[in-house]
Amino acid sequence: MLTKKQYDDGAKFVVSEFEKAGIKITEEEKGRIEVADFGLGMVEEVGLQLLVYVNTEKVCAKEMVLRPYQTCPQHIHINGVENGVPYDGKEETFRVRKGVCYLYVSGEGRKEDIKAKLPPTPVDVFHEVVLHEGEQYTLYPCTQHWFQAGPEGAIVSEFSTHSRDESDIFLDERISRIPEVEE
Repeated sequence: MLTKKQYDDGAKFVVSEFEKAGIKITEEEKGRIEVADFGLGMVEEVGLQLLVYVNTEKVCAKEMVLRPYQTCPQHIHINGVENGVPYDGKEETFRVRKGVCYLYVSGEGRKEDIKAKLPPTPVDVFHEVVLHEGEQYTLYPCTQHWFQAGPEGAIVSEFSTHSRDESDIFLDERISRIPEVEE
């Protein structure tokens, strides 16, 4: 669980990083910044700050802001059923706006060879994709993945099909995707 101060500090961090990167957002958007600690209580190591611009039934666009070496833990966007209607898992494209993002997906790769620091959560996919500013990578539905910012942190734009973050399946069973903040 996050304290109110941790949540507020995370939101201020996002605003500051956007200003440094020349990314303009509205006051209303500043109020919608989300700070996720995945229920683990170590937000600066395992966490994510994000702003969702739009999430319709067909498309989603968001900015994800990571602190230096902050990790979004391994997860998968699976197929499912919502209100009796089947849907495909999320397809998403990451595009790095600032910094470096180490992305790990299913495929060839060894843990001993990765550039990222191993996070304090379980990971078992090590096919490494290093994304620098201006580079992008598309993840298809049902792809196991995790990612981490490089030493300077990162801002990563995500363009995807409809996002159902609450239904993500994490390798670490302790994780809760939706943040809880102390009052």
